[in-house]
Amino acid sequence: MKLVDDTLARFADVLASDAPAPGGGSVAALNGALAAALLRMVCALTAGKEKYREFQGEALETARLAGELQARLLAGVDEDTEAFGKVSAVFSMPKGTDEEKAARGAAMQSALKGAALAPLETVKAARDCARLAASALGKTNASCASDLGSAALCALASARAAWLNVKINLSGIKDAEFGERVGREAREALAEAERLADEVYAKTERAV
Repeated sequence: MKLVDDTLARFADVLASDAPAPGGGSVAALNGALAAALLRMVCALTAGKEKYREFQGEALETARLAGELQARLLAGVDEDTEAFGKVSAVFSMPKGTDEEKAARGAAMQSALKGAALAPLETVKAARDCARLAASALGKTNASCASDLGSAALCALASARAAWLNVKINLSGIKDAEFGERVGREAREALAEAERLADEVYAKTERAV
C-alpha cells in the first residue's frame, strides 16, 4: 500500500520506527502537500464571497494550481521512499569480483541520482506553493490570514527539508556535472521559497 493511502496514525508510526524510510524526504513532500491543501482551503473560503468578488477569478485559478501541486507533492511522498529503497537495495548486490564491484558501483551511482532528483522536485514544488501564497496576499478572505501564513510556513519547511535530502545524496555522486546542475537548481528554488515564505509570514503576522 502506498504511504499516502495510509492513515495519519499509521504513517507516523512507520516514520517513528527503525525503518530507514520513509524519512525526511517523504516528510518534506508531505509538508508541501499540506501547504498546497491549505492554499486550496483559503481559496475555497474566498471564491463566491461578495466581499472578494474582484478576486474570484484569481482565487479559482490559485485553487486549481494548488490542486496540481498537492497531487504532485503527495506523489513525491512515495517517490522519495521508493528512491531510497533503490539505494538500500544496492547494498545487497554481490561484490566478490571486480565485475561485481563495478556493477555495484554503477548501480549505486544511478540510485543516488534518483534519490537526489526526488527531493529536487519537492524543492521546486514547494517553491511553487510559496509563489502561490505570495500572489494571494491581500486577495483572499481575511479570516483565513493565519491559514495563508501557515501554508507559507509549510512550503518553507518542505523546501528546506527537501534541500537537505538533495544535498546528502549529491555528496555521494561522482558525476560532477550532474551534481553541479542539480545542486544549483535546488539552491535557487530554495532561495526563492525562503524569500517568498518570509514575506508572506511577515505580512501575515502584522495582519492577524
